[in-house]
Amino acid sequence: MASYRQYCPIARAAEILAERWSLLIVRNLMFGATTFSSIAQGVPTMSRSMLTKRLRELERAGVITSTAKPNGQGSTYALTEAGADLVEVVDSLGRWAETWVDVLPEHTDPGFALWAWCHVQLDREALPDRRVVVQFEFPDERPGNRFFWLLVQDRVAEVCTTDPGGEPAVRVVARSGPFVDWHRGVLPWSQAVRSGDITISGERSLVRGFPNWNTRTPILT
Repeated sequence: MASYRQYCPIARAAEILAERWSLLIVRNLMFGATTFSSIAQGVPTMSRSMLTKRLRELERAGVITSTAKPNGQGSTYALTEAGADLVEVVDSLGRWAETWVDVLPEHTDPGFALWAWCHVQLDREALPDRRVVVQFEFPDERPGNRFFWLLVQDRVAEVCTTDPGGEPAVRVVARSGPFVDWHRGVLPWSQAVRSGDITISGERSLVRGFPNWNTRTPILT
């Protein structure tokens, strides 16, 4: 990473954290992502080679640490003490953006919304206590970003980009913008359904309870 050649602490911090994607990797680790694949799911438009590069840079800077998995296949990642000290910084940055930066159409990636839902904004007590597959279709997205599945098992949910198998018990078809607005708590579920921006079908009890799976809390508090 390039140096600003300034002793100013803001410049020194920016050399590490102002690189594209770096803060989002820190955010993903804050949210509980610990593997390469789970970190990558939270930055779906980032190339795998760039993620590898940024992870190495953050590790060299002392922000994260990596530990080889016992089976020798890949590593797990965690924030160091220095990295954990960034939690308040990232939280403050998020509050600043909520106040001053509008959510535009290019910010409504449904894949990220589902990933954040699983990691941060999911009410596990409201989940069914059996295996359930929910299929999502976003017709206004490009083909590679149109279908997702939510796999619920043991009151834990995982977002999948390929069919995990089994007949979906619930199917959701939605426009990306309204779905993200509902997910982040600015659009009532009833309004989104009434307008046709979100349609849901499937087992009646699951369809009725589905909106309650989303805590609709801010992504950072």
